[in-house]
Amino acid sequence: MHTVRDVAIAPDHIPARLYRPVAGPAALVVYLHGGGWVMGSIQTHDRACRRLAAASGLSVLSLGYRLAPEHPWPAAVDDTMATLRWVMSGPPELDPPPSAVGIAGDSAGGTIAALACLRARDEAPQAGPAVQVLIYANTDLTNSGPSMQGKGHGFGLDAADIEWFSAQWAPDPALRSDPRVSPLYAHDLSGLPAAIVITCEHDPLRDQGEAYGARLREAGVPLIARREQGMVHNFMLWDTISPACAAAADRVAADLRSALAAASSQ
Repeated sequence: MHTVRDVAIAPDHIPARLYRPVAGPAALVVYLHGGGWVMGSIQTHDRACRRLAAASGLSVLSLGYRLAPEHPWPAAVDDTMATLRWVMSGPPELDPPPSAVGIAGDSAGGTIAALACLRARDEAPQAGPAVQVLIYANTDLTNSGPSMQGKGHGFGLDAADIEWFSAQWAPDPALRSDPRVSPLYAHDLSGLPAAIVITCEHDPLRDQGEAYGARLREAGVPLIARREQGMVHNFMLWDTISPACAAAADRVAADLRSALAAASSQ
């Protein structure tokens, strides 16, 4: 990295870490870590964000959003919206300003990214990112899709654990089919930023992620959708133990680089 520095997102001093792989202007990715809305941090995803920045040439802003159960929904989405507004305000911490802004998240972070894009479209279009990247994201907290059963045990992320995580973030079961919590239930997906939706063959969340991608395409949202064959949930964190995971993570970086280069030229 050219520079790595910790910053505080005003006005609520939300912790974040800014990775700049090169000097001078570059597009920026706001990154939201996974962990079931309960676990994970800037530190757990430090290597993943460094690798993403290095492989893409993009600046990465990793966000330490508030976690459940102490801070259930919508705290994490609120923190993300505050961060997008801060980025678009042109703070000195981001000087030189980014040429384009995207948002990305893995697992629960992908859920937050999708929900923030929906909120930005409706509440603050000027703060909306140009690209959204959803990496093995939860899109339906009611846990639909055959993959929840077929891949729900023995592949590193169990269906019972997903149920527990969902209960921490959205304690009221009736809320889990609310489109403000589960983006798959949003009535209208038109007008959202271009999307890159990555799912894994051996992931219980596979089918709901692919269902969300299909709905984005139907709504006219530019979409790259890829099922990573042979991959399991959390491959972004396993590059040091699996060359296949490292290659899959590098494909995410390449997708982001291409999408934000196109956004920068518009």
